[in-house]
Amino acid sequence: MELPSHEKRAIESEDFPIEFISDIAERESWRKEVNRPPYHVHKWWAQRLGTVFRAALIGASAPEGADVRELFHSPVRFPGATIFDPFMGSGTTLGEALKLGSKAIGRDINPVAHFAVKNALQFHPRAAVQKAFDGLEAKVRSKIQQYYTTATPEGEQATVLYFFWVKSLSCPNCSSDVDLFSNYIFSRHAYPKKHPESRCLCPRCGEINQVAYNASSVTCSACESEFDPQAAPAKGTKATCPSCHTTFGIAGRSREVGGPPSSRMYAKLVLQSDGTKRYLPVSEEDLELYSEAERQLEACQHLFPQVALSPGYNTNQAMNYGYSHWHQMFNSRQLLCLGLLGKAVSEIPEPAIRDAMLCLFSGTLEFNNMFASFKGEGTGAVRHMFYHHILKPERTPLEANPWGTPKSSGAFSTLFRSRLLRAIQYCEDPFELRLSGGKSDKVFGLSETIGHEVADNFSDFGAAKRLYLSCGDSSKTDLENGCVDIVATDPPFFDNVNYSQLADFFHVWQRHLLGDNSSETTRSAREVQHQDVEAFSGRLGDVFRECHRVLKDDGIMLFSYHHSRTEGWSSVLNALRTAGFVITASQPVKAEMSGATPKNQAKEPIDLDIIVVCRKRGADRPSATPCAQDAEKAASAQVSRLAVSGRKLSRNDIMIILMGQLIKQESMGSLAEEPSKLFGADLIDAAIERLVSLRDELQSRTCPAQ
Repeated sequence: MELPSHEKRAIESEDFPIEFISDIAERESWRKEVNRPPYHVHKWWAQRLGTVFRAALIGASAPEGADVRELFHSPVRFPGATIFDPFMGSGTTLGEALKLGSKAIGRDINPVAHFAVKNALQFHPRAAVQKAFDGLEAKVRSKIQQYYTTATPEGEQATVLYFFWVKSLSCPNCSSDVDLFSNYIFSRHAYPKKHPESRCLCPRCGEINQVAYNASSVTCSACESEFDPQAAPAKGTKATCPSCHTTFGIAGRSREVGGPPSSRMYAKLVLQSDGTKRYLPVSEEDLELYSEAERQLEACQHLFPQVALSPGYNTNQAMNYGYSHWHQMFNSRQLLCLGLLGKAVSEIPEPAIRDAMLCLFSGTLEFNNMFASFKGEGTGAVRHMFYHHILKPERTPLEANPWGTPKSSGAFSTLFRSRLLRAIQYCEDPFELRLSGGKSDKVFGLSETIGHEVADNFSDFGAAKRLYLSCGDSSKTDLENGCVDIVATDPPFFDNVNYSQLADFFHVWQRHLLGDNSSETTRSAREVQHQDVEAFSGRLGDVFRECHRVLKDDGIMLFSYHHSRTEGWSSVLNALRTAGFVITASQPVKAEMSGATPKNQAKEPIDLDIIVVCRKRGADRPSATPCAQDAEKAASAQVSRLAVSGRKLSRNDIMIILMGQLIKQESMGSLAEEPSKLFGADLIDAAIERLVSLRDELQSRTCPAQ
């Protein structure tokens, strides 16, 4: 399909199918790693939905009046289009562009993102990848598994799936070791009301007892002591010594002792020879095996990176508890086994295959550290360290078997199958989801395969290649003027997750294993993300100005965005205005993973993104007077459509729908005027209340009280 010229595009139309897109995206969001696996081999913190970007790119490429619903499930191609993502993150935009037959350019200032995307979109022969894995298995599996082998009380050999640990601090009054348990029930089912049986540790003798998840009184089966499993030393930010009853601050005490809290191993979950799982206390043999790992690690310190933490918003969260180096987030056995595995990966001779396996290894680190914890039975057992997008020290960490078994969670061998092989399979034969009768089907044959040689520079890209990736400041690129048809991206928020501070966790390992002499940190003075609103807006504006330069005069720039604060919207508006863009459409669609922890813990969670659609401001787009009534009217229509379709809208969802329309109106105003007419708090609050009332009325009609 040929791109239309200056005429209006489908995504700029009021009837752009936001309900249709959101419903499919909702289904994708519950299993993003299954439904769009190439973008999830490695961790990134803002992984938008492939469904949304496929629909957005189709809508930005097709003329007004085109049926985006039909095109979404058709083998549509836009071979003449060049798509640029200046904040490529996990690579969603680029993968969807390549599937549509377009050329794709991606850039990111963070080398961890660049490394992940390069590996996601390059061609990796399945046979060569499997051969590399088989070689690693032969080389290091037994070396790792020897440290995760134990004997049952009956004397049979078993494989340890997980070791359970607890952090401890000495009491400032009596010097007794205080285990930082907040609850002595350490294992319960993900659905405890349906499966109430749980495992509880006796604080006196260390025996493991089977109890109900909500038990308030337990008699130990071994020592017969009685205790309340819900009453443990740690509560909130403080702990109380069981010996002398002194209460102290956990973080403050960690700083006083001059390092992170110590760790104590107390239980294990083993896989027996008959395939059953069993909880057991830690034995003397287990403790000796761990000591042997410590001795082996002492003899080969070069196996892991030793890089200091630098102060920052996220790193301070760990430094506040006495952590000073990245490797302190692992125990000695983890450092030894991960170091052995990483070294073997780095010795794979073929660079592309080595990098693919290193990307998988790096992703495995997220589940194999002492900031990870136990999710419980009935679900993936390991809660990875970034589940809350912070560097939160875990008081009851879980040590997983890093090589793993078929019944493991978060292990290198299981992630090889569930992540890397699944991603390769998707690249070979991509599919889309289609909803029917409340179920979803996979539709194959709609897209081109993914797997491309990556250009080293723009000249190389323009000559013969379809994919160009680079790492650096997106306000300065080597792209030619007017070479891009569509800019499609997902910019960072000014005050949310500090990507670079978290990405350094992976970067120090990648750098170490690749023998890279680059900076020890991914932080950059040119990062767009910034706590200061003006700094964020200025840096985002610099990137948008570069997008304006490389975008064709009839091109479209679109990006996904949401924010709970007015400043988040006004800063984006200022960046657009200074860069020379005007907003032509604001389309609310489903955002993010439905089960994300930060979302589920919010009182009024944001479940929508706004797709902000922009054009270059020119003589053919004269200024107009911003109108609050027009913004509210447009927002009302979108709230109505989504509510009637059955989508539950929070107050914050309604707020961002309104804010999207307000910044659209404001962008139309004269550049000589300050964009503040429509941003009065009272005006916005009143409009939101009216829209909330509209939502309630429509939902009561759609779902009447039973």
